[in-house]
Amino acid sequence: MDRTVLIFQSLKIFQSKQAVVVGAGVSGLAACRFLLSLGARVRLVDAKVDLSQDVLLKVHADPASVGLTLEAGAHTPAQFADADLIVLSPGVPVKKLAHVLADVDPKRVVAEMEFASWFLTEPVIAITGTNGKTTTTTLVGHILEHAGLSTFVGGNIGTPLCDYLLAEKQADVLVIEISSFQLQNCRTFKPRVAALLNFSANHLDYHLNMEEYLSAKLQLFAQQDHGCVAIAPKSMREELEARSFSKARRDYFEADTDFECPGLPGAHNRENIAAAWRMVRPFGVTEDQARAAILAFNALPHRIEPVGEAAGVLFVDDSKATTLESVCAAVKSFERPVRLLLGGVFKGGDVASLLPALEGRVVSIGLFGAAREVFEPVLAPHFPTAWDQTLEAAVRRQFAQANAGDAILLSPATASFDAYKGYAERGRDFARVAQALMTEHAGVGK
Repeated sequence: MDRTVLIFQSLKIFQSKQAVVVGAGVSGLAACRFLLSLGARVRLVDAKVDLSQDVLLKVHADPASVGLTLEAGAHTPAQFADADLIVLSPGVPVKKLAHVLADVDPKRVVAEMEFASWFLTEPVIAITGTNGKTTTTTLVGHILEHAGLSTFVGGNIGTPLCDYLLAEKQADVLVIEISSFQLQNCRTFKPRVAALLNFSANHLDYHLNMEEYLSAKLQLFAQQDHGCVAIAPKSMREELEARSFSKARRDYFEADTDFECPGLPGAHNRENIAAAWRMVRPFGVTEDQARAAILAFNALPHRIEPVGEAAGVLFVDDSKATTLESVCAAVKSFERPVRLLLGGVFKGGDVASLLPALEGRVVSIGLFGAAREVFEPVLAPHFPTAWDQTLEAAVRRQFAQANAGDAILLSPATASFDAYKGYAERGRDFARVAQALMTEHAGVGK
């Protein structure tokens, strides 16, 4: 491992220190592995009462021998009282832990991303925003790779940063997606290039208000200096400049690029592409290299993925949207009328929270499979709503009612296990039906 981690290991700065990792997800387990490699004792805590001790085997084959323990269930002050360092997983906002961290020095509480960044020497591109983070992060990595640079793409997507540090291979550039929850507990994180893609209401169940939410996002730029680049929407320029939000060189973007990318339709994606181009330029990527890479880029599978068009009606697979929040983000990404497909095994939440995002965008709703009783009473008073037993029947019904220029969006807000093995199989079935309709209506206009 040719990196500064070796120096810290040799100095044994964390030797016998007590670390507490909050959250037993992918990033939390990665943080446990990395802390153990530094010689720390690690207590993993998770609010899930029924979490099995077997989860520790994903970290180490013999947890007890390395001082790794798990405490499942409601968090208590005692879990954190002896902690030298507390590392929060990406989905754990510190606000949820305020009642048990009241007597803990805030400097001891860090995001997994912040903790991992202490050991980095490679340049970082960090991307945040309300919508489009994953697609844009993936696109930036794709462009850099096309230009001949080795990249690590991760953070909130794919591989956690702590696991990257444990890998033997170093990348030329790290491209990281980061959330507002993580940024609230980042104090030294200093990306070479930082980008805010957009900003709108989100996570207000965790953030006190919009100001707190924006302040968290802007924490991404707080440690940058004149050798760094801060990228943000031109529509926010006046507000951001009034805040003196960054000492970095600022670069504002809008949908002003002529790069062609059939895989990323819509004005919102034009903005994402414009932002991505500005992110890669500081690394020597030429316009020709970027143009070729962007032209070849495809949307991520089952994530607002266009799968075809029949008679002027666009079919979009967002089968991975298994929560209400994901549906809101997907619908907001369209400028054309949306015919929304919902249904499956409902995972919980307030269906009424969909209404602000759907109003003015969704022209009809097609329900399919399970959870009709959850969606229909709330949505039917506001939108033309129909239910079908199968996804295929629902797609065909919506297509029969659609006008040229509409989009039929599968963004189901549910798990798929009433009818499919997983969201990918559900997405493939949607694409199959779309392909059948394209064949049946080839050359036919609406």
